[in-house]
Amino acid sequence: MNTLEACFDQLRAQGQRALIAYVCAGDPNLEATFDLVKGLVSAGADIIELGVPFSDPVADGPVIQAAGQRALAAGTTLRQVLDLARRLRTDAQVEAPLVLMSYYNPILGYGLEAFSRDLAAAGDGVIVPDLPVEESEPLRQALEAQAEQSQGNGIACALIPLVAPTTTPQRLRRIVAGAQGFIYCVSVTGVTGSRQSLPPDLDTYITNVRRATVGEGSAEPSRPYGLPRTGVPIAVGFGVGTPEQARQVAGLAGGAVDGIIVGSALVEAHARGGVEAAVSLTRSLRQALDASGGGSCACC
Repeated sequence: MNTLEACFDQLRAQGQRALIAYVCAGDPNLEATFDLVKGLVSAGADIIELGVPFSDPVADGPVIQAAGQRALAAGTTLRQVLDLARRLRTDAQVEAPLVLMSYYNPILGYGLEAFSRDLAAAGDGVIVPDLPVEESEPLRQALEAQAEQSQGNGIACALIPLVAPTTTPQRLRRIVAGAQGFIYCVSVTGVTGSRQSLPPDLDTYITNVRRATVGEGSAEPSRPYGLPRTGVPIAVGFGVGTPEQARQVAGLAGGAVDGIIVGSALVEAHARGGVEAAVSLTRSLRQALDASGGGSCACC
């Protein structure tokens, strides 16, 4: 079992949902990111996404675009982000799973074999928003080959897929069938960034994703939206930025969501108020998730 899935399993057993925090590595420099990650984990983040800055971030909104530009101006590279992940493990003793979020060009430039080797030394998974499932096999094979060569437990770093409200049922089934770590459910048809409100059809969308992970006939007839938190974990991101939204998302599909992902709101808090502001927001999100229970979403 991948360490990400083990993390979700543990949280499920405790009745909790994962708080996944995105940071833009190198904004404004790598040492600041080192301190930020330590702070977020201590404040209750369960999984850390280390965003690799890129010059053409097509999935990102203005907040993360600006953070990426600051990180690139500081000279941040993919190799340095991988080294940062390693140092978080060895020097800071961060035990929370670390996931890289990178566009595919930097990974191709680094080399699939070398990337898989260096990621395995420091991280637990990778998210590549511009890599469709139809073209993901080379990277998946490289990650699996690295696991086979390792002298440890032989578990590959997860290649975490994304799905969107526009994903067709047929394609959703294909993505779910090969999913590793967790399924990243993009909540909106747009780029990253906080929203004033969540989409009105988000509950139906998440219900369909959960049904795909556990099988069409798994829902109890008397609880059409009361789907169990089983199968591949699902986490919801894009547009979630406040404790109230975290609580709302936790209640989607009768409480079947395993985690929420917060990016732009944390990046913005850090840019405006430093580690202290980002840690304060993380604590608020943690408290909202822990108080959310498993009831139905009242907003959708």
